[in-house]
Amino acid sequence: MDDDAEQQHLTAAPGYALGQLAKAFTTARTHEDADTRRRAEGRAQRWRTVLTGMAGGWLAVGSRTPVAGFPAWVTPEVVRGGFATGAAGAGGPLQPYESALAERFGVPADRRALFAHCLTDSGLTWLWGRLNSGRYEVTVPEEGALLTMAWLVRHGETAAALDLVAELEPFAGQLRFLPRPSTGRPASDDTDALHRRTVDDTVNRLVRRRPNDAVETQREALAVWQPFGDELLAHWLETAGGADGQVLELAPDEAWLARGGELLSRYRLLAEEHTRCGKHRSPKENLGILRSALEKTVAGRELDARRLGLLRHAVASMVRRRGLPGSAAHTELRSAQRVQAAQPSHHALAQVVLGRLAVLPQESGIADLTPVLAPVSGPEEQETGVPAGARLPPVISRVVEGALSAPVGVLVERGVVPSAEVLAELVPQLVAVTSARAYDDDALRALMAVNYRAFRNRRSLLLLNLERQVRIEELPWVRAVAAQRGDGSAEAALVLRQLGELAVRGFPGTILPNPLVRELGVLVRQSELGAPLVEELAADIFMNTFGPKFLVAARIAGELLGGSLYERYYGIDYEAIRRLAVAEASEAAGRSVKPRTSPGFARLCAERARAASSAPAGTKSGGSHGSWVAENGKVIEQAQILTTHNLATLVHRVGIAPEPGWAELARSCFVAVCRLTGRVRGNPRPYATIKDAAYAWRQLVFHLSLCPPAEQRRVLAGLDAETGRHPFHVAARLAPALAGLRLVVDGGGFGPDGTADRGRARRLLGWTTDGHWLASDPTDRTP
Repeated sequence: MDDDAEQQHLTAAPGYALGQLAKAFTTARTHEDADTRRRAEGRAQRWRTVLTGMAGGWLAVGSRTPVAGFPAWVTPEVVRGGFATGAAGAGGPLQPYESALAERFGVPADRRALFAHCLTDSGLTWLWGRLNSGRYEVTVPEEGALLTMAWLVRHGETAAALDLVAELEPFAGQLRFLPRPSTGRPASDDTDALHRRTVDDTVNRLVRRRPNDAVETQREALAVWQPFGDELLAHWLETAGGADGQVLELAPDEAWLARGGELLSRYRLLAEEHTRCGKHRSPKENLGILRSALEKTVAGRELDARRLGLLRHAVASMVRRRGLPGSAAHTELRSAQRVQAAQPSHHALAQVVLGRLAVLPQESGIADLTPVLAPVSGPEEQETGVPAGARLPPVISRVVEGALSAPVGVLVERGVVPSAEVLAELVPQLVAVTSARAYDDDALRALMAVNYRAFRNRRSLLLLNLERQVRIEELPWVRAVAAQRGDGSAEAALVLRQLGELAVRGFPGTILPNPLVRELGVLVRQSELGAPLVEELAADIFMNTFGPKFLVAARIAGELLGGSLYERYYGIDYEAIRRLAVAEASEAAGRSVKPRTSPGFARLCAERARAASSAPAGTKSGGSHGSWVAENGKVIEQAQILTTHNLATLVHRVGIAPEPGWAELARSCFVAVCRLTGRVRGNPRPYATIKDAAYAWRQLVFHLSLCPPAEQRRVLAGLDAETGRHPFHVAARLAPALAGLRLVVDGGGFGPDGTADRGRARRLLGWTTDGHWLASDPTDRTP
């Protein structure tokens, strides 16, 4: 879990691990896919190791040092739920690159021998060569340790290098401390361009795309079988005669029979080559009827009355539907179908793109998409057969755009980053660059950037007793070069502000996800702004305690929002919160040990949760959500309300001012509220959606609170028009919430239960234990 994440119990129980083991075992025994079974067997083995370690006492799940004998800085192997398995991420069998290096260095193939060799002149020379070229990879932070040692030796920091070696040496036989040699792009920190996927990732996605069977079947029907059917039809029409034009009124002559034999020979060749479409083989389809009748006739057998009737019906229906072959209508139709059939398939166009990607560096993004997304060229037509000028369809273009390398703001604007969660995946790349720029030396800067990215791949542990995750500054090799860091506070503050604005502007109806909060928190520490950022706590492992920074964040919110619409809407006394913060700070100042919780803040949140009500008596709730998890959720939601879940801190301390302005952000939040509310109808489990809608509503209230009163009323006046763009029930469901917001804007307020005007106006909250009024269908007239 993330910093300050609270747990339900003081010690981790094995029940969750047992449940995960059972699921993995069942999948490994019953799944039809062999690869899935194999992966499940691996998961089952890891969960067995977890349970064995917990039972044996050598695995302390819930501690930041869960594996006996390993210090906190060792990267643990972590499975779902934050459970450490007891293995080290940099441990396990010797990697192929380690075996190759042992052979190259002429030392035994074990890690201690490799470690010792790197302390020799020859080993240091090899490490310096890696630093100079930048051609190395660090997949877990430990793989950068000896490179850091080598840098220290080269720059005369011998004492620091010896201290680092002494701290690493006890684990030299277990962990890999050598970098992975690389022949690809050199490690570098000199860019703000980010990419969501590499060229290699994009190639793999395109390779996995298979031809669409339905589309290719239709293409075959248009290009092969319909033209052949026209020939069969024209051939049978040659036998028509008499007043009614019925086929076989004239006896076929030898020439007709000979041409029919040629048609049947060509049919057999076509059927052998083109196997997707099967209608021509069906005795009930027109083409099948014409073909089988021709086979009998050419063979000299007379058609019985039933088969002759089927033949005449087939010919008549084909002429009626499309006209006579060669007529204007028939010719126009077939011409259009030929054009359609000649269009290149998505699969064929993907092969063209794969050729373009093959010449690009595979381990980076694409800086310029224009040549990759261009129409097919003449040389490409000669090479692939795809017609020149053919354009890539959106489904392929979107795959390629995922590899765009550009500033993160451009990626958000172009939709390459579609959510705050995806933004959180990319931000570590940018934070790594920002953090590393505080080092003056180019080689060290590149090494620290690579090390940071590897550190961010470290999975969070399940922690108890408000322990915090290991920070990058705790890694021995990072501590060893801490004195080399310059003052990067100004740049960190700038990037923090830019990212904060981007997240709020790009995804105004979404709370900041924990991984993004964690990255912004790194920039907060580097910028020294004193801007505490708080995580979203998990309701199922909440212990009714909060870290002190929650109260600090609430006090900052009060500095910004005291007397505002936000304070009035949620019934907050920010002056009382200020006094509570001052009192707890004074009490903490007299202690020798820094407090790890804020009992006053936890008490305030619990009191507010008890007072809040989501379903007054007599409301048709549409279901029940009562449980201890929901009780915890109500308390956590109150903490989010009091702190604004980082929005106030970003505005008041970091200084974000998103370009669209607060009024436009409020409108965007309401669009998200309407979209989420529209998903409630017919949803058997609506409460997660309602929770998200309430969070978006809270952000709406926050943004609106930063607008002048006149602007607030203008925004409110336009919200009804937005509900009209959504299903009819959305406006009815949101009517109480809109009435409540208007009431507060006009100077009114809610009663103790969160309602006003006999319940017609309501405060919108997310968590409930007794059924939510937003889940009920106001258009349902059933008594």
